Parts: sequence; structure tokens; C-alpha cells
Amino acid sequence: MLKKILILCSCLIFSLLLVACGDTDTQKDDQAAQANKKVTVVLDWTPNTNHTGLYVALKKGYFAEEGLDVEIVQPGDNVANQLVATGKAQFGVSYQEEVNFARQSGVPVVSIAAVIQHNTSCYASPVAAGITEIKDFSGKKYGGWGGEVEEALFQYMLDQKLIGEPVENINIGSTDFFTAVDSGTIDFSWIFYAWTGIEAEVRGMDLNCIYLKDINPAFDYYTPVLVASEDLLANDPDLAKAFLSAVSKGYEYCVQNPDDAAAILLEYAPELNADLVKQSQEWLANQYIADADQWGTQKLEVWQNYADWMTENGLMAEGFDANAAFSNDFLPNK
Repeated sequence: MLKKILILCSCLIFSLLLVACGDTDTQKDDQAAQANKKVTVVLDWTPNTNHTGLYVALKKGYFAEEGLDVEIVQPGDNVANQLVATGKAQFGVSYQEEVNFARQSGVPVVSIAAVIQHNTSCYASPVAAGITEIKDFSGKKYGGWGGEVEEALFQYMLDQKLIGEPVENINIGSTDFFTAVDSGTIDFSWIFYAWTGIEAEVRGMDLNCIYLKDINPAFDYYTPVLVASEDLLANDPDLAKAFLSAVSKGYEYCVQNPDDAAAILLEYAPELNADLVKQSQEWLANQYIADADQWGTQKLEVWQNYADWMTENGLMAEGFDANAAFSNDFLPNK
């Protein structure tokens, strides 16, 4: 009888030890999760395939591996540059021209990675509009958002005699490209081919596209880019390096596994058209890195050439420091 009691006591003690160890392991996991540094990334727009690498890094645990607890948010009424500069977000998605404007206005943001190596945006129109060359823009109705760059581009085309007559610039705001075209409101618009162009393919609409980079080499600028504040980069460079280490893995995964990457984006943004996401992801797989040595890297000449064009065309004042507007220092060493 005594032997049975001793055996039961031993079993009970062993069980308690197992529970205690289990609790300790759970506590360690909880503590590790709590130790991860909270980071906010603000997008430039609603989720799309420009952002897939961020969501892949989140889903695959690349952020967690770097000790980061990342939240990806949409911009709301504030643009990413403002939120990043004021410390309300650590990182954001922006564009080279917006970084230029921001820095010109004293907003201290820096581009730390190019999401896509070349400008894949274009002036797009239905084939029926008959716009196959730049000269065909003359007298046509353009649908835009009222930006300074849009007006400057058309004035540049006039000045360079690429077009003979002014373009009628119609501010369509957030009106869908297809709605504006189908209603006859506009003849052409400026789109990102990777999204709206692919959507046209999904819809069975044939487009004529004139890529901006083919109009002038200076227009082959980085769009979109990831940004951080000068303050963060100076005071917490390890955070920027950890963030970009994870994000680089995310976009590299997109290049190698576009189908799975598309599925991950759809998991976080199920409202998106699945066919559009899959085809767009496939198209962008060759664009994220393209001819660069690694994802994210940026060239001074690209920043300088576009800054020079913006200055020459009255969009910025003289003396812009293109070298200070971007950095490759926080990308992983390859």
C-alpha cells in the first residue's frame, strides 16, 4: 500500500513539473512576443500588388524573426510622408516625386528602398481612342487628379513640340478609370500598368499604352518607394535594417513564388479580384528586382535626373540635394 502511495505521489510531482515547464515555455513565448518592437507601416493606397512583399513578410514570419511586431495600415486622410515624418508611423509607402516635394517643404523623409526598379506607369487609352503616339494627345481629354506634375508634363510636351495642341485636363478624382472611359468623360489617363493595365486584360479591354520612361529617361524614376524619417534613421538604424531585411525577403519571395504571394495578399485583402491579383503578381514578379543587383537598391542618377527635370520645369526650387533624399545603407548586404 505504501509503495502505491509513493508511486502516486511521484506521478503527481512529475505531472506538476511538466505543467510548470509547459507554463514556463508558454511564458517565454509570450514574453518573446511582447518583446517584439511594435512597428507601423502606412500604405499609399488600398492594398495591391505593390504591397505584397510587406504582407508576405508578415505572413511568413520574417518580421517576427527580426524581432518586429508589424501592423500594416491604410493612410486615411493623411499621406504616408506626413505620418512617417511625425512619428505616427515608422515606415511608409510613397513615390519619388512625393519625397522630392516633401523634402522641398521641409518634411524630413528619406527613401530607403525602391519597391519596383523602373517606372511601370503609362498613359493608357482604349484602342478605339486612336492614341498610339504622344502627338495623338493633342486636343484629347485627359483624366487625372489635379496634380502639379500632371500639368507640368503636358506643358513639357507642348514646349518640346511633342504635341501640337493643349490637352484638356479633367480632374476625375477617385473615379474609376474604366467608368471614366466608358462614359466618354475622358480619352486617356495615367495608370500603373501592373494594376489598372492588368485589370483591363482581365476585363478583355485592349489598351494602347505609352510608358512615361519612354518619353524621357528622366521619367524612369522610382515609384513606389519605402520611406522612413531622418530622425528614425539617425537614432535607430538597426530598426530600419531589421525592417528591410524582412521586407527584402518578402519581395524576393514574391519574385520566386508569385502564385503563393498572390494567395497571401488575397488572405489579407479578400475584397480584391482574385484573377487581377494573380495576373498582376505574375507580371510584377519580373519588375520588383528587374536589372538591379538586389531588391530595393536605388541609384543617385535616377534621383538626380528627375529632380533636375522637376526643377527645370518649375516644380521645385534650385539646390535640391538628391543624394540626401534616398539611402541604400539599410538594405541587407548581399
